[in-house]
Amino acid sequence: METLHATAVSFQGRGVLVLGHGGSGKSTLALELMGLGFDLVADDQVRLRRKQDVIWMSCPLPLQGYIEARGVGILAAEAIPAAPLVLCIDLDLVEKDRLPPFRTRKIMGQKIATFHGPARSGFPAAILQYLKRGRKA
Repeated sequence: METLHATAVSFQGRGVLVLGHGGSGKSTLALELMGLGFDLVADDQVRLRRKQDVIWMSCPLPLQGYIEARGVGILAAEAIPAAPLVLCIDLDLVEKDRLPPFRTRKIMGQKIATFHGPARSGFPAAILQYLKRGRKA
């Protein structure tokens, strides 16, 4: 098991891990995704546990059901107990390519599809559509 300073959400059983330094917008992106129907898994700390070929994300119990909203405070939210990791978003890297190559990142020995942070608005909607239908290679 591994614990990361990160945020995790899920859409229809497909988990998204959001990475980035403090203040990079992890919780803000998660709140935007939650507004589009995503479920909260964890904010601030995400536990990763590999079971066979699946990495499961969960939240340490004291933090479960809470998410930080800068300028508002700590908000209560419905949270699911765990979700399988299928996508990673790295907010420390800004996407500069209009049509970026397919990227992956190794997490606990598994290759996980990875996007860099948004350079434009509409990123949360693009993440939702990616999870619904994928992308053209």
